[in-house]
Amino acid sequence: MSNLKISAFADEYADSFEDQMCALREFGIRHIEIRHLNKKNISVLEQDEVKEAKKKLDTFDIKVSAIGSPIGKIKLDEDFAAHLDMARRVFEIATILETRYVRIFSFYAPDGKSITKMKSEVFSYLEKLVILARKYGVILCHENEAKIYGDVPVRCSEIIDHFGGEMKCVFDMGNFVLEGVDPYPSAYELLKKDIAYFHIKDALAEGAIVPAGKGDAKIKEILSAHKE
Repeated sequence: MSNLKISAFADEYADSFEDQMCALREFGIRHIEIRHLNKKNISVLEQDEVKEAKKKLDTFDIKVSAIGSPIGKIKLDEDFAAHLDMARRVFEIATILETRYVRIFSFYAPDGKSITKMKSEVFSYLEKLVILARKYGVILCHENEAKIYGDVPVRCSEIIDHFGGEMKCVFDMGNFVLEGVDPYPSAYELLKKDIAYFHIKDALAEGAIVPAGKGDAKIKEILSAHKE
């Protein structure tokens, strides 16, 4: 599987960014999807904190594969102007950390409403994010997650196709299992041409998250197919 780069959410190992770097080196992982540093989300870091993080990354010779941002993880009736400002900071951070990929989501419905009936609102907000991302030269990578608009393959495909290549897919096979979707072959075949990267997560159809290879996410089959 030499054509695939291994990256990690190191904040799941340690809160301290220094400890995260040490762990990545210890396990032979040279890339990080950066999300939390010293208990602070990447989206709230000040510029001097970002520059300090870049120095530490360089010291440990760790590259940033993507920004694990919380963009799109709000309800559609929340303050989108403030959210767009946060997105701008994240895109600036991506530039400093020398990565083009920024992980995003496709919004939750306001209380009492169905997100599947709010496509126009979702796409309007996503379009504003795409336009802003274009200015910074970053690529938005949409992750499938429960209860957002793009929680199942067909709606993930709608989003990707709508933006004509300006948005890519983060393929989380475990999340598809948790949504009652068979991740392979149908989900993978529908989205494979637009996959930027995978989140390796396994789950059982009844709802439990389990170690990779122990569930129904068909990780081996998906990675083998993608290698081809």
